[in-house]
Amino acid sequence: MGTRGFPESPGRSFVSPGSFSFLIVGAAADGAMAALEFEAGLSGLEEELTCSICLCLFSSPVTVPCGHNFCASCLELTWAGLSGGFSCPQCRATFAGRPQLQKNTVLCRVVEQLQGRSGAKGEEEEEENEDEDGKAGVCWEEAPVPCDSCQEAPAVQTCLTCTASFCAEHLRPHRDSPAFRDHQLCPPLRDLQLRKCPQHNRLFEFFCSKHSVCICSLCLLGHKLCPTSHFEQAKAAAQSALKKKLADLHKDGEKTAKAMSTVKTKQNQSAETASRKKELIRNEFSEIKAAIEARENELMKAITEEEKRVWNKFDYIYGVLGNKKNEIQSLRDQIEMALTESDDVLFLKRATALQRTSTKEAFVPVVEMNQNVLHSTYQSAIILKDTVKAAVTEDMEKKEEAKPVKTKAPPAAHPNKPSAGKKPFGPHQTHKEKSVPQPPNTSQETDAKEKKKAAKVAPTTAPTTATAASKELIDSFLKKPREELLQYAANITLDYNTAHNMVVLSENYTRMSISDNFSGHKYHPQRFTDYRQVLGFQCFKRGIHYWEVQLQQSSFCGIGVCYGSMERQGPESRLGRNSRSWCVEWLNSKLSSWHNDVEKCLPNTKATKIGVLLHCEGGFVIFMAVGEKNNLIYKFKAQFTEALYPAFWLFSSDAVLSLCHMKG
Repeated sequence: MGTRGFPESPGRSFVSPGSFSFLIVGAAADGAMAALEFEAGLSGLEEELTCSICLCLFSSPVTVPCGHNFCASCLELTWAGLSGGFSCPQCRATFAGRPQLQKNTVLCRVVEQLQGRSGAKGEEEEEENEDEDGKAGVCWEEAPVPCDSCQEAPAVQTCLTCTASFCAEHLRPHRDSPAFRDHQLCPPLRDLQLRKCPQHNRLFEFFCSKHSVCICSLCLLGHKLCPTSHFEQAKAAAQSALKKKLADLHKDGEKTAKAMSTVKTKQNQSAETASRKKELIRNEFSEIKAAIEARENELMKAITEEEKRVWNKFDYIYGVLGNKKNEIQSLRDQIEMALTESDDVLFLKRATALQRTSTKEAFVPVVEMNQNVLHSTYQSAIILKDTVKAAVTEDMEKKEEAKPVKTKAPPAAHPNKPSAGKKPFGPHQTHKEKSVPQPPNTSQETDAKEKKKAAKVAPTTAPTTATAASKELIDSFLKKPREELLQYAANITLDYNTAHNMVVLSENYTRMSISDNFSGHKYHPQRFTDYRQVLGFQCFKRGIHYWEVQLQQSSFCGIGVCYGSMERQGPESRLGRNSRSWCVEWLNSKLSSWHNDVEKCLPNTKATKIGVLLHCEGGFVIFMAVGEKNNLIYKFKAQFTEALYPAFWLFSSDAVLSLCHMKG
């Protein structure tokens, strides 16, 4: 027996420990009628137990996360071949991934009872276990509930009063004897113990909504302050709430799907907008590249034409020398023939004629490429590069200025920002080269106007602020290690058109020395005549630049920068003795700085490698001892108005200066 047995004698009564008030069954004589009514109820549920895919009774029903049920095989066919986008076939709710399907055992049992009572005999369903991917299997047909009296025959009904299940034979007393008339019968149940209160051993009859638990009639005393209701009322309320929630979820699902569609549309629109802008920018840069390539071709054509001119001259000279060689060879052949003449008269006639014949000495005229053309084309390329860099840098600075940045330093302290109020300056045309037209710098003019207004408002504080900002900028560069300064590295070469006649340039124009026996250079208007000096080939009018110079120990020399307009002869052509040059000199074991013919003695240094840092917009040039702990030698502060050239001076014949090649 299960929880309670009883003897087979029809004369003895069976007393139930409790009652289940929401199921009303009369007597055993009315049991058959109740069974028929239950069958009719199950038959009416046939429509609710139909799969919405195959329109047949559920076969191995499974439940999806939205709450709807389907045949396992139907759902497998519906989702077959999908790698994503899983949705409910009934309400179209979508799921992020393939749902973990669970077998609905209660629904499976109800379908089995419906099929058993209608006489339908279905074929035995195949077993399919749930695999790791969440695929649901086909449910096994569960074994019938055994009779608690004989433990052999299957039970046909369960008595909720006796809390036991009985087969047809042992159920007869409940149907025939009036003593069991009030007992409540229902279809066979196998989980009766789960329907009983573990504290009072009575069947659950009520539901406490406050604690969300099922309680028996004796538990009502402990929940007298709680809202309780009968099972039927609680079930109806719960069903109503779930239906309402289901409707709300359906609306939320539609809203979410609509929002997703809107987001996808906006995403596509943004992609199209970005694509159009990219194409426009690509076209603009194509025009910029075409303009730069056209300028490059123009400069290359000028060099090529000059090369062709010199080449043709050498070709002509080569041809003339070839004719001269043939003439000499012909005369040699005639002399050799004359020497073989045996007739004295004929020999004397030929010898006399040959002696009168003379040949001119082979002469090779000086043919050189036009250095003005070479230099002007190179300067044009530098100017164009600087113009493009300046335009790009200015655009980036505008973007940076547009961002809200908390800083104590005024805008003038920015290392790459041009000084306000200054006209855009270009390199001085020292070699009569053609310069590229500079675009108007509207941002600098605007800054100049703003600074003039600020000067009128606070004329006393503006210079102080600018001076402090300039000092702060210089100090920031002095604190930087050499590795960080190399990002501004500039590889300098020496311009032989400016070299003094006793200055010898070697090693690809990166080394200068003095030679008393040197025959000198060809005349050039930019050449220094009174002092053994030479300028760098590169010039700088904006940006930050750094180069290094290798000295010899105890050399008499000078290193500095100057404008291209500095004099080339006379007392003012010496480096540092005019207002257009700044330099540091080593002379007679004394280190000093020179500018505008004013000398300032400096502490000596043992360093033989000197670094020069030029900041055009910041208006300063710094000389540093590379490798020394306190590396500052001297710094000049000025408002540069022209392009600056590296400048070098040698005094002693054994002095040598070498420009270091650096990688930025």
